[in-house]
Amino acid sequence: MAVSSRQVQNRRDGNGVLTGKSGTVYDVNIKYNSPEGKKTYSKKGFATKKEATQHEAEMKAKLQNSAYIPAVSAQGKQTVKEYLEGWIEVHGKSNLRPSTAEGYRCNIKNHIIPYIGHVQLNQLSPAMIDNLFQQLLDKGLSNSSVRYVQRILSVAFEHARKYHYVETNPARDVITKLGKQGETPDPYTVEQVQHLMSNVIGTEWEMMVVLGGLYGLRRNEILGLRWQNVDMDKGTFAISEQLPFKVPVNATIITEMAPTKSNGRALPITDVTRLYFECQLALQAEQKKLLSMAGQPYYDNNLVVAKPNGVPFRADRVSNNWGRLLRELELPHIRFHDLRHTAATNMHQLTGDFYTVGEILGHTLKGIGMTLGISNSLEAVTARYVDVRLERKKEVLNAYHKAVFPEKPEPAKEKPAKQSKKKSSEMEL
Repeated sequence: MAVSSRQVQNRRDGNGVLTGKSGTVYDVNIKYNSPEGKKTYSKKGFATKKEATQHEAEMKAKLQNSAYIPAVSAQGKQTVKEYLEGWIEVHGKSNLRPSTAEGYRCNIKNHIIPYIGHVQLNQLSPAMIDNLFQQLLDKGLSNSSVRYVQRILSVAFEHARKYHYVETNPARDVITKLGKQGETPDPYTVEQVQHLMSNVIGTEWEMMVVLGGLYGLRRNEILGLRWQNVDMDKGTFAISEQLPFKVPVNATIITEMAPTKSNGRALPITDVTRLYFECQLALQAEQKKLLSMAGQPYYDNNLVVAKPNGVPFRADRVSNNWGRLLRELELPHIRFHDLRHTAATNMHQLTGDFYTVGEILGHTLKGIGMTLGISNSLEAVTARYVDVRLERKKEVLNAYHKAVFPEKPEPAKEKPAKQSKKKSSEMEL
């Protein structure tokens, strides 16, 4: 018989937790023929005979397929903690951006291992993961945070399935539905961008808002933009590097920037934004001069956006202080990253050119389609969009920038008064 029972001194419950009580567990042992000869498949420790019998039937069907490769029993016996810690180091180093890998590590450490880290990898069930989600929700985590945990588990256990450490991906079969919690805030309108700009001119936020809200640069692209990549004569600047993810707290000099998420892209400096670039360059020259006269150091990182002494801004501080700024200005709360969505939405609404907007933002076509909430079908894209040149980018950016900073109409020239009879409806002044 493929299913057998045995007595154990310390039985596990349905969540894989040792109960400290004796009881009966069920093991599955199946002999089958493989291209390499006769082999035996086994999986032990089922809490009920029904679970063991169901697993036996599933495995017999799979093992009859000569192309099927059963799970590696030795690897399946490691704990979830052991597997995830090894997985994030290997997978994270070669496949994830540093910030994403760090987010995975924090969630694995704080929200996964304390609850199911002790469970043997091949014993983990969808029910245990559903129970994990409920515990995290009861703890006070938001739906979006728990969805992030679900995403990590789904990716990690899918790799375990492909490695044949487990038969199935338990995270794929959970029944918990984690809908969105609250609505994503709307990007700012042109009028709200005007309100924001009017209040940050002359402050440390000025160039950040120009680059984020008018061009759609990412936060670390803004903080890592250097003057060597700005060509004022040609009226362009290149996004080819960004501030590294991890900068030491007291760092004053950045020796090496990080590559950008998207390939380097050239953007035009419009007539509207040229003034801001010129003022920033002059301001930094004056700051450097005054600090030198005062005998104080100036840390020349050649950054377009920096503290008065040239030291780079910390990315986390920018995000944290951003919310305080919006509260003071009584503007609807959005993340600093949502300035990027604001720029994308306004450029698209004013021009309808989603392809060029995507090129300006350094998005893939699918990415810009998701950002703008439009169809990802690209069959309608015509040949003229294959190569978006700088001139077209400038046209799209000009349309948006001039909407935010409209030119004042010239006063109408007074015409000579004509001698005519006064109408009865006109008032005597």
